[in-house]
Amino acid sequence: MAKMVDITEKLTFEGNPSLMIKGKKLEVNADAPTMLKVMGLMGSDDPGVSEILKTYDMMFPEKSKKEIEKLGLSFNDLIVVVQEAVGLIVGGVGSQGEQ
Repeated sequence: MAKMVDITEKLTFEGNPSLMIKGKKLEVNADAPTMLKVMGLMGSDDPGVSEILKTYDMMFPEKSKKEIEKLGLSFNDLIVVVQEAVGLIVGGVGSQGEQ
C-alpha cells in the first residue's frame, strides 16, 4: 500500500485577512493561487499601472472594491492600498497597523 500522510493539522484555514481604512474593514483575497499570480505581477522592482490594476482586481472581492471606490482615493493612495494588501499577506506578522 502507498504511504499516506495527513497534514491537515499543519495547515491554517483562518479565512482572508482584512485592511482597515477609515473604520471600514476591507477583505483581501489571500488564497494561494491568487497570491501566486499577484507575486508574478508584482515581482519586478517597478510594477507598472497594468500590473497594479490587475493585482487590485485579483486581491479585492467586489464588496471591498465598492468600499474603496467610495473613498475616492488618489491613484497614489490606491497604490499604497495595494502594496499594503500584498504586505499583509506575504509579510503578515509585524506589519504596521496590525491589530
